[in-house]
Amino acid sequence: MRRLFPVTDETAAPAPGGGPGEGAAGREWSLAELAAAYAYPEPGSEGPAPYLRANMVSTLDGAAQHDGRSQPISSATDMRIFGTLRALADVVVVGAETVRQEGYRPARARADFAALREAAGQTPAPAIAVVTASLDLDFSLPLFTSPLVPTLILTGASAAPDRLATAEKSGARVLIAGDGIGVDPVRAVQALAGLGHTRLLTEGGPRLLGQMVAAGVLDELCLTVSPMLTAGDAQRIAGGPAVTVPHRFTLLSMLEEDGFLFTRYGRS
Repeated sequence: MRRLFPVTDETAAPAPGGGPGEGAAGREWSLAELAAAYAYPEPGSEGPAPYLRANMVSTLDGAAQHDGRSQPISSATDMRIFGTLRALADVVVVGAETVRQEGYRPARARADFAALREAAGQTPAPAIAVVTASLDLDFSLPLFTSPLVPTLILTGASAAPDRLATAEKSGARVLIAGDGIGVDPVRAVQALAGLGHTRLLTEGGPRLLGQMVAAGVLDELCLTVSPMLTAGDAQRIAGGPAVTVPHRFTLLSMLEEDGFLFTRYGRS
């Protein structure tokens, strides 16, 4: 992997007998180096504040999925970064449709990050928070019955009482984050922060990310640009109604490996 931005001495350093960018800059990064590169901002003088980042992958022609799943457009390094981002987060926020399509399982504790999480006062693994209006989920799945950290359900005040009871019976913790059927992204962030979860990560899907963009709660986008073309009518990384004025983000960093670009953009 090579760091393309920000430019450092290592970025442009030539290897002995090689061209620019080869050698040390092109080696495989350790998990500790990835964790440092993707570290959440340090708390300010007023203490920890919620910080929401998204992690998504897109092909060159804008597809966020192929055959309904993101795995075919991903790579081994993309999955290492995926795992690192999870290991840094307090909670992973995901839409119900993505849970169904991607076959979500509970986040696992990873020995490589155990000391880092303990030092940060985090649980051994991040909680998974599922955003759902209908609670149309299979509560017999391991995500609900056997997580290391209890799974959270974010839903609206008008959710069906019988589905709420089923969710709670499975062991999930229900958080009300909306006055009607749906979930208000602002209230979702507040509800999670109220539990002490300030390092937030969302993995989509596109509908949920679109709602977060529209609500103005997204602080950072980690976008993997996959060197593939798929055509077809696959979803983009964010869907739903357009915002009135496009939100401008600033490039924070960019890594590259095998043609994949691993970018970070932060709120301007």
